[in-house]
Amino acid sequence: QVQLIESGGGLVQAGDSLRLSCAASGRTFSDYAMGWFRQAPGKEREFVAAISRSGGPTRYADSVKGRFTISRDNAKKTTYLQMNSLKPEDTAVYSCAAVFQRNTIRVITAPAEYGYWGQGTQVTVSS
Repeated sequence: QVQLIESGGGLVQAGDSLRLSCAASGRTFSDYAMGWFRQAPGKEREFVAAISRSGGPTRYADSVKGRFTISRDNAKKTTYLQMNSLKPEDTAVYSCAAVFQRNTIRVITAPAEYGYWGQGTQVTVSS
């Protein structure tokens, strides 16, 4: 069992930055690949970014590539999402997710593969 708690959301203006954190508790954090997803009102959940167990390979949605950076600190059991140059269309509830993964370099982008989810944190970007 893995528990995930996100923090760092808030209300910002377009062009600002935010850093989201996802703190994990429970089993060995380094055994899990991690991902960030978001869901805006009236829209389906969408993939944002993912990182492998090792923290090496990462992947991003085209809409955030070059603006967002995912990272992890296995010693602190925390995954981060640094969001720069925020746009109003980034407004959503952001959730982190974890999946046990034997492959240390595999990056997972499909939400259906993730077994554990946090409760989400609201990010609102005003124009």
